[in-house]
Amino acid sequence: LPPFQKTMENEVFASFTFYSTLLIIKMYVLAIITGQVRLRKKAFANPEDALRNGGLQYYREDPDVERCRRAHRNDMENIFPFLFLGAIYSLLEPNPLLARAHFLIFCLGRIVHTVAYLLQLKAPTRSVAYSVAQLPCFSMALQILFAVIPNW
Repeated sequence: LPPFQKTMENEVFASFTFYSTLLIIKMYVLAIITGQVRLRKKAFANPEDALRNGGLQYYREDPDVERCRRAHRNDMENIFPFLFLGAIYSLLEPNPLLARAHFLIFCLGRIVHTVAYLLQLKAPTRSVAYSVAQLPCFSMALQILFAVIPNW
């Protein structure tokens, strides 16, 4: 078998790959949404973009654009560590059902977090989604540490 197919035979890694790819696509969609909000609100981060779209008066910040940017930054602060932790965790040969639960909970938490952020849902929706998504990351981090400690 080619190396990729062989790797995808690892049920845990295949599950990790699936959920990670969904999260990366979600981040791309959020970037597109941010760009669309910039265009709709005429709030450009660079003078050359403002000039091309109506004038320097549109070289400005907008609260809706900033909300999108904060959601995107929060994704980067949380999804990138998940990508590392999930990849290493997959190498530990965890129970496939438990591993899938870790990945699914994180993915759903991040999706709910983004929706709550963009739609300005009532508190504590966003913070609960954030916290729930952190639980599997904390669990994976601890399992990784416990797996490597005996080798030190």
